[in-house]
Amino acid sequence: MTRRTYVVLIAGCLILLISMGNRNSFGLFVGPIAEELFDNEVAVISLALAVQHLFWGLSQPVVGAIADKYGSGRTIAVSALVYAWGLWLIANADSAWDLYTGAGLAIGFAGSGTTFAVILAVIARNTAPEKRSMIYGIATAMGTGGQITMAPISQTLIDQFGWSVAMMIMASMILLFVPLGLVMTGKAADFTEEGGGADSVTEAVNEARSHSGFLYLTAGFFVCGFQVFTVGIHLPNWLNTLGFEGLGAWALFTIGASNFFGTLTAGYLGGKYSKKRLLSGLYLMRSVIFTIFLLVPISPVSVIIFSAAIGFLWLGTVPLTNGIVGQVFGVKFLATLSGIVFASHQLGAFFGIYGAGLIFDRTGSYDLVWQIAIVLGVVAALLHMPIDEAPIKRVPAPAE
Repeated sequence: MTRRTYVVLIAGCLILLISMGNRNSFGLFVGPIAEELFDNEVAVISLALAVQHLFWGLSQPVVGAIADKYGSGRTIAVSALVYAWGLWLIANADSAWDLYTGAGLAIGFAGSGTTFAVILAVIARNTAPEKRSMIYGIATAMGTGGQITMAPISQTLIDQFGWSVAMMIMASMILLFVPLGLVMTGKAADFTEEGGGADSVTEAVNEARSHSGFLYLTAGFFVCGFQVFTVGIHLPNWLNTLGFEGLGAWALFTIGASNFFGTLTAGYLGGKYSKKRLLSGLYLMRSVIFTIFLLVPISPVSVIIFSAAIGFLWLGTVPLTNGIVGQVFGVKFLATLSGIVFASHQLGAFFGIYGAGLIFDRTGSYDLVWQIAIVLGVVAALLHMPIDEAPIKRVPAPAE
């Protein structure tokens, strides 16, 4: 790999580590915010976080297209400023609308420019095709590797200073993305696709929407969003209701630690075996793990074992899913096409986060939520099997 590849990879990994580490620690704030502002009702903060993921998803294709056209560095810097502003709004919130604006709209938009779709696209364009799957795995692992450090740090900050000050400290960390974005430069027009490729965003999108595999992949990623963010946001609160105070932070830490190795493994295997079959197996194994967890008595030991098992499968979907998109359609407009797929992921996150909060408030239990996650995992496993992973064949333009 070239020196440029290493520089871009390191900068991208740092951005993903901090950004995703912060996002994956938001579940630790649900209880404290609900207790202080909303008389222990979690539906308001659940809706704010659900709106965040929905807006993140809806804005992702647009922000991805902006990054492809105008440059990733500018997109990352602007997104970082909006991200920090959103965290400041949460820290100073005194109403539901403050949370909807800060946690929902602002951070939702900022996620589009500081997470996988934009970052992985820049890294892919600076990496040789045969190395991309492994590099995807490394970058994705670092993204959730932030959970290893941010979950315990966030819990410590909450315990020592309160949730509001903890949010302000997180905001200051996000501002580091502005200088890091300076090395994540590049537009789609500056990149020459090996073996040809779409000539414009419109052409790339038209190719994708007429490809059945892209549609199956998009539908399957909905399930990933539902499962991952429902667990990440609601597992700590669920454990608190069962009397396991503080275990949620360790559960998130364990998920992040296990995911680090699981995502590296997925990236490595994706470079050697069928990515669609790996994805089918991954989703099926998630359903098996959820089922076993619900059947055994809940204890600190079972929670940690569950967290380690589900963590190993946590975001292995990202290098495999992005790998299929890049393999089939090329990486020139990867930020745009991955953004479309990721929009479905965040739609699943919206329904999972908000739906789980509503179900819990009305039933006092998360059992139905976990059962839905099991069924969806089986559906996702079946959806990936018909995908054609072969690169699309483009008809050369006639010579003039």
